[in-house]
Amino acid sequence: MSDVSAADVAERISANVQRVVRGKPELVRLVVAALLAEGHILVEDVPGLGKTTLARCLARSIGGVSSRIQFTPDLLPGDITGVTVYQQKDERFTFHPGGVFANVVVADEINRGTPKTQSALLEVMSERRVTVDSVAHEVPRPFLVIATQNPIEMEGTYRLPEAQLDRFLVRLSVGYPDLASEVRVILDGRTGVSVDDLPAVVDPATLLDAIGQVRSAHVDQAVCEYAVRLAAATRQHPAVRFGASVRGSIALVRTAQALSAIDRRAFVTPDDIKSVAVPVLAHRLVLTPEAELSRQGTAEIVAEVLAATPVPVSVGGR
Repeated sequence: MSDVSAADVAERISANVQRVVRGKPELVRLVVAALLAEGHILVEDVPGLGKTTLARCLARSIGGVSSRIQFTPDLLPGDITGVTVYQQKDERFTFHPGGVFANVVVADEINRGTPKTQSALLEVMSERRVTVDSVAHEVPRPFLVIATQNPIEMEGTYRLPEAQLDRFLVRLSVGYPDLASEVRVILDGRTGVSVDDLPAVVDPATLLDAIGQVRSAHVDQAVCEYAVRLAAATRQHPAVRFGASVRGSIALVRTAQALSAIDRRAFVTPDDIKSVAVPVLAHRLVLTPEAELSRQGTAEIVAEVLAATPVPVSVGGR
């Protein structure tokens, strides 16, 4: 058992990432929360705002093995999962691991891969193993996929299926920096710290212990019921064809547990649930055709659900 608390691990990683990613403390906080919840992250934004930089900073901050897979239309499923090759010299088949056999996998421009290639990630994102030629191979733990995609460029891209979107714990947007942060980014590009300069600030064993601490955070039944009511309310919204799944309810609670640990609390509050509702639930909603035509956003729907769902009171620790 490590003597380092989950909050200390979060502070180390956050401070390290923010040496490069300037002016985005809340974004970094949510990324680290997803990491401590051992969930996968989808970063979606226009080009040039630092999606890949953020992913690489997180990968550099964690000791162990990291890999980067650049998704292109000619990328094959075997490039991701690995392949079995016959070794003529030894007269036997040998498994050659693919890019997912790492603690942190940066899946860059994931929507440029074909649906067949994208689906190669489904099993490993859910079960942390891949099956090649009927043989299961475990990936190392902790295991995290950080995927990026560009939502505005449609030519040569393939939309992620709902089943795969549901396996991402959170979907985040980097957004434009404020003026002072953008100036700092430009100046740091000439004389400051780069992604390649970042050291690893935690090792995999310490991170795994922090993940265990997060899962032990107390969740009152009233808070759990609140999370479930939020997910259920998305299924009943008139603009939603398919609402958040049970996996979405679980993701709400786990991410909220991570936030409570980062804030050095041993219990989850309704405010923790509210803080993560949009990044956890919005990408899981499938809108009706009418809602899509009217350009109604899923984040807007989650906000409506939050406003309409009663919040439990007097919730604390045991």
